[in-house]
Amino acid sequence: MDRFDAMQAFARVVEAGSFTKAAETLHMSKTTVTQLVQQLEARLRVKLLNRTTRKVNVTADGAAYYEKVVRLLADMEDAESNLPGVSVVPSGRLRVDVPSPFARHILMPALPDFHRQYPDIQFHMGVSDRIVDIIDENVDCVVRGGELLDQSLMARKVADLPLGVFAAPAYLAREGVPEHPRDLEDSHHRVVGFLWARTGKPVPYALHNASEKLQIKGRHVLAVDDGNAYLAAGLAGMGVLWLPTYMSDAHVAKGELVRLFEDWQLEPMPLYVAYPPNRHISLKLRVFIDWVVSLMA
Repeated sequence: MDRFDAMQAFARVVEAGSFTKAAETLHMSKTTVTQLVQQLEARLRVKLLNRTTRKVNVTADGAAYYEKVVRLLADMEDAESNLPGVSVVPSGRLRVDVPSPFARHILMPALPDFHRQYPDIQFHMGVSDRIVDIIDENVDCVVRGGELLDQSLMARKVADLPLGVFAAPAYLAREGVPEHPRDLEDSHHRVVGFLWARTGKPVPYALHNASEKLQIKGRHVLAVDDGNAYLAAGLAGMGVLWLPTYMSDAHVAKGELVRLFEDWQLEPMPLYVAYPPNRHISLKLRVFIDWVVSLMA
């Protein structure tokens, strides 16, 4: 038995909650993963996992051992990478999930630079605005806007995204220019609703100026759950948009969007890179997180 392979297999089964999923992500057969864990249990003379036909649960002894294993795996990689004269190149598959507008406007245009620095890292990238289960889906990290509700995740804040309120010239020509944010609540004006993955509903936006603080939700005839579709709907004149300025700047410069309520401010949207707790932070993940931080700086 290779003890390193056995510990890796055990840690992955704990994280995935399944021998089948662990085998898929380790590129091993389920039989091999099962045998490695069984051999590890035999060597330790301790039951690490409780297996049923539907689920694998870690035992109390297994949970304590898992904590030590992930630290040991991390220490082994650090030891190799920090040896004098040894050059460890980040490599392998990196599974990340990012919001669709962030991928389109920021990540994809900059990714060739990352690839030049780290040509041996292969991305498997989910691009959506849904909330993924990082552990169950074996995702190495996610980039997410807004406050993180899952306090169990490790997270690094990478930016505060400025927000603004915008509309297409065609919309303003048809409906008129709203003079005050409240016009979006009690008149013929319409917003494009964004269905946040956390709630499945549009949420109010907080605005303030020197004398007032407001929470504005607005009325909509269209609500979507994808950032790129949201922007496209606004450009088509379906309603007023609340956008991070990285999504709006180019369209404002081309005259495709007009900024509204310029004497009002919105609270910026925090942007995080989040990753599983207790997961071995590989060198490839570490360089990607550092790169995203520098990119957003």
